[in-house]
Amino acid sequence: MSPVPCTIPSPADSSVRQNPGMNLAPKLIYGTAWKGDRTAHLVISAFLQGFRAVDTACQPKHYREDLVGEALEILQDKHSVKREDVYIQTKFTPFDGQDPTKPLPYNPRDSIPAQIKSSLSKSLINLHTSYLDAYLLHSPLQTLPLTLEAWRTLMAAQDEGTVRAIGISNVYDVGVLKALEKERKVQIVQNRWFEGNAWDKEVWAYCKANGIVYQSFWTLTGSPALLTHSHTTSLADKLDVTAAQVLFKLAQLNNVVPLSGTTSELHMQHDLAAERIVFKEEVLDDYKRITDLIWR
Repeated sequence: MSPVPCTIPSPADSSVRQNPGMNLAPKLIYGTAWKGDRTAHLVISAFLQGFRAVDTACQPKHYREDLVGEALEILQDKHSVKREDVYIQTKFTPFDGQDPTKPLPYNPRDSIPAQIKSSLSKSLINLHTSYLDAYLLHSPLQTLPLTLEAWRTLMAAQDEGTVRAIGISNVYDVGVLKALEKERKVQIVQNRWFEGNAWDKEVWAYCKANGIVYQSFWTLTGSPALLTHSHTTSLADKLDVTAAQVLFKLAQLNNVVPLSGTTSELHMQHDLAAERIVFKEEVLDDYKRITDLIWR
């Protein structure tokens, strides 16, 4: 199926809000987890298809942040992709999320602030940049006081201009977000948004109500029932697009910025084209049926 632009006003917010401190507000981000030695090739491929935002982490267990940086250098040198036109996002991963058999970006015996500063420095080196568009805690730490200590270190990096937006991933307790926001506004949350956690309704709603960019992963892989549901396939058939495109567009219309980790150039093109879909009046009922499946 080929993507076809189509249009209607939607009751949902159709744009990702520009967040103070962010120079770019992507609608779709290329995710680099579990890409291994193919990371550089795939990032280059994604950007040549049209991506301009990339997500990684200083976590050798699941990411090759260094190869993301290698790809970005090649894109700049050989394909004229300028740094200022690229959204680069990475993460600090606490020790319990690391593989101790792989090189660590910090000394785990150091204080949390020292660990973050070391990891951030390593990320800047890996990514060949003097600043990051976004820097996230990969998860809350073992206790709320430690999480707050880590958050204050991200705040300091933001104040210094090293990072432009700060946030947190894998946080499914609104109470944690409220505690962080007593120190400084959370600008980004990146969570699983899929069937298995009932679409993370509470955190998603909190982010929407408070102007926080909500990024999603496992959006397609974790939602096979929704992708094959008759409501989704019916809407896809009417628009001559794929079910995956329908779900990505639905996410974008509802304050969700999906990550795409596809390794297929064709699927990269389809994922990017989803943003250009606008639902016409004749498919509004189909659209509402799908949103009811998620937010009923």
